[in-house]
Amino acid sequence: MLEKNSQLLQVIHLRKNFGAIQAVKDVSFDIAPAEIVAIVGDNGAGKSTVAKVISGAYRRDGGEMLWNGGPYEPHEPDDARDIGIETMYQDLALVNDLDAAGNIFLNREPTRRLFRFLPLLDHKQMRERSAELLRRVKIELPSYDRPVRQLSGGQRQATAIGRILLSERARLIIMDEPTAALGVQEQRKVLELIRNLSDHGMAVMIISHNLEHVFTVSQRVIVLRGGEVAGIVSTAEVQKQDVVSLIMGGGA
Repeated sequence: MLEKNSQLLQVIHLRKNFGAIQAVKDVSFDIAPAEIVAIVGDNGAGKSTVAKVISGAYRRDGGEMLWNGGPYEPHEPDDARDIGIETMYQDLALVNDLDAAGNIFLNREPTRRLFRFLPLLDHKQMRERSAELLRRVKIELPSYDRPVRQLSGGQRQATAIGRILLSERARLIIMDEPTAALGVQEQRKVLELIRNLSDHGMAVMIISHNLEHVFTVSQRVIVLRGGEVAGIVSTAEVQKQDVVSLIMGGGA
């Protein structure tokens, strides 16, 4: 049983059904402030479903969730964002024709007045503020006014992080396969970015198939199998093969 009021997020006996299919049968875990936790498991283990329940994309069918010790029941993703839970999916939800600053400030663009009455987007402020936000987590982009379709995969990840940082409320970031489809150098930059987010006080929950990356950045690994928790282990105390064994149905 989890001890209440001791963690940032607590998931307790979570269940989620899709008709007759039990995608999540019984999942319990917690995440501490500024902790990096990975959720791993085979396809169909329930990883993405758990993440979507936490992020408000799905409604749970059983169990409970606590945020800072109090009940947490999101009805939509905006409910999660309002308390500080942000989600980065693999597609990053960027507008390719906009530059990095435009994506970071999308729907929150600052304006200035021309001739005291004509509103114009304040592009200078957007670029300067974007650079300031990303410097806080040790990121430098080569350009803030280049369309994001021209940026590398890691730079696009950084742009999506900048949008999260702009809210100034983020305390938990859920990242779905953050290093997928990236080159080796870009993967290293994203892993360093995850560490920097934790150093900046944010907890990070990573969904990943890449155990090498999981062991590089996370403190704990939550292994799901068939919609249930097969084990929760410390990366400092086990080997990758132990996690593989849990995924496949053995013991750590």
